[in-house]
Amino acid sequence: MSHKEDNEGKRSSQRTELYASVPRTCLPIVYHPDYNITFMGLEKLHPFDAGKWGKVIHFLKDNAFVLEEQFISDGSIVEALEATEEDLLVVHTKRYLYRLKWSVVVATITEIPPLLFLPNFLVQRKVLKPLRTQTGGTIMAGKLAVERGWAINVGGGFHHCSSDRGGGFCAYADITLAIKFLFERMEGISRATIIDLDAHQGNGHERDFLDDRRVFIMDMYNRYIYPGDGYAKRAIKRKVELDWGTEDSEYLQKVELHSEGALNEVRPDIIVYNAGTDILDGDPLGGLSISPQGIVKRDEIVFRAARQRGIPILMVTSGGYQKKTARIIADSILNLHQQGLIGAEALEGEGSSHRGATMMHGSGSAGPKFTAV
Repeated sequence: MSHKEDNEGKRSSQRTELYASVPRTCLPIVYHPDYNITFMGLEKLHPFDAGKWGKVIHFLKDNAFVLEEQFISDGSIVEALEATEEDLLVVHTKRYLYRLKWSVVVATITEIPPLLFLPNFLVQRKVLKPLRTQTGGTIMAGKLAVERGWAINVGGGFHHCSSDRGGGFCAYADITLAIKFLFERMEGISRATIIDLDAHQGNGHERDFLDDRRVFIMDMYNRYIYPGDGYAKRAIKRKVELDWGTEDSEYLQKVELHSEGALNEVRPDIIVYNAGTDILDGDPLGGLSISPQGIVKRDEIVFRAARQRGIPILMVTSGGYQKKTARIIADSILNLHQQGLIGAEALEGEGSSHRGATMMHGSGSAGPKFTAV
């Protein structure tokens, strides 16, 4: 059976709305107001800002005057769809999804202990539905990245969740799902590179791809913090372990060296970039000391490496536990646009290959113990 026939066979085996066509008038930036978790203040019991995704969009629209143009508007954003159970079963086991019907399990995964006292239908609606919608957004953004050369899911990046277990605020394995969907549904996509620059080790996707040679994983993280998953580390092809308090100069040098090295070692068909902002100085969980300007530069380095090679890139926003991270994410996206690494120009040449003209416009205390996305 040919690769194409195999792909078509797989396509027919599972229906999904997540790969529906998106109007060319939309930028490949994916978001939905349902991303934001608000429920009786319970979300404030975890250091994660559960409304940061909406704030990113607000800042992007608010900052349009800086560019003297309307880079993003409500009409240009791709509206994320919730991943269905059938979508989730592409990676997750039925047993794992069934366990999420118990509030105590969700309370453990999200590290919000009071959830265990709530009826599960409320937990599903107020906590898991937002996470399923972000997961759908990552899968949608994967297809858009291949079609347009780049895509950003304003949410997602649940890199501690694998097929059969969650943790660290991650209930669904959106990175694994996005890659598996691409492998099964998009012709010509057979190799992926994950560049995980969240402050925490991405043990979820590492467990999922432990024995999969099609996926190259680069992971750069604080060696001393959660999750310390030695088993999962065996999947990392380029491991960069950082010390407490690592600052901009050393950090950015390593980002550039190892991103370039990873992409020179194996040329993938897609890059999934996990762009956590918990590396920010003062983050209560990350333990690193990177400035806001350092984060903006980090994202620019990764996108430039991708664009110089003509490789589609999907970015997800992952962890970040300070209120100011939303502004930094927005500033970074605006900088990518100003640098010519993303933008409306990628919408030109609708009929062209995703490796072709659409790619090359860029220039060169008391209480529970929390872990993290």
